[in-house]
Amino acid sequence: MTLAHKIEVWMVAVAVGVLAATLLVVRWEKRKPIVLRGAIMVQDSDPQKQLPIAGVLVSDDGLAESDAKTDASGLFVLKLRKSVRIGHPIGLHFRQPQYRPLDVNDFVSADLYVVHLVPKAASSGTDGQPAVKIANVRVRYTVKSMTEVNIGSAVKTFEIDNKGNVPCKGRHPCSPDGRWKAALGSGSLDAGVGNEFQEARVSCIAGPCPFTRIESDRRSQAGQVLTATARDWSDTATFLVEAEVFHPMESQLEHWTYPVIFAEGFSFTLPSGAQSVSIEADLDGQTIIFPLGPSLFLNWATCDTATNPDQGRVFRCALKPGFAFTKK
Repeated sequence: MTLAHKIEVWMVAVAVGVLAATLLVVRWEKRKPIVLRGAIMVQDSDPQKQLPIAGVLVSDDGLAESDAKTDASGLFVLKLRKSVRIGHPIGLHFRQPQYRPLDVNDFVSADLYVVHLVPKAASSGTDGQPAVKIANVRVRYTVKSMTEVNIGSAVKTFEIDNKGNVPCKGRHPCSPDGRWKAALGSGSLDAGVGNEFQEARVSCIAGPCPFTRIESDRRSQAGQVLTATARDWSDTATFLVEAEVFHPMESQLEHWTYPVIFAEGFSFTLPSGAQSVSIEADLDGQTIIFPLGPSLFLNWATCDTATNPDQGRVFRCALKPGFAFTKK
């Protein structure tokens, strides 16, 4: 083999090596990382008491890009590094102050994780005092409602001046059959700023009414201005425009709902438009109102919220140590 042939073979080998390396790099860049998904809930033999746990820190032994935390529904999403593949050993650690720590040794898979945490033994109260008894929990909220108040009627007349039995001869406007000369006229009403018209009525009240026709009654986009148009193909006629005037008003309607209580937690849902949410409860026999602001702070419970597909909100709360529901 000549030197030239050896150089050609060497160059081909280098080109193949570079191409293979490039393909490996491209494949590496396109390879999607494995994502572990799971739900964490309270350990209990009763499925109705297996409430989701929010705020659980989920970590591993360095295979994930970062730690994860559960949301209000108990969901965690742990994104692993690209180098980690199916079947790789992994150790998962679950931590939440109110629950016993849990460590799980497993192998990476595409399965969904369902994890149960055991609550720490709650003390009866503070400094050995009995737990504060909670009863009659209810939720109060308001919803905006638009109402309309009828503030009266508006009336206006208008005339259409015309002379009957005059041939039209194709000059617009004409009678509906095109035979007689006609005239168009209109009258307008203004309900005033912030008001709107409803139940508009337009009619001919004087003159040769059989030879007239109401062409239209139109309201402006906001409903504040009403314009009526009529056609007259005989002598002068008089028309009456009348409508009810309504004033839209916004009001706050108060609603009540009662949460569902399981073990040491309770849940309730509210519509998307709910405002001024507060929780009322009897603590050791004394009724107290607790406004539930954006931070969802209660001194006797920890609450989380999530949004449903229908835009409604679901609230899940768990009692803090030192508090307990009254046994029925």
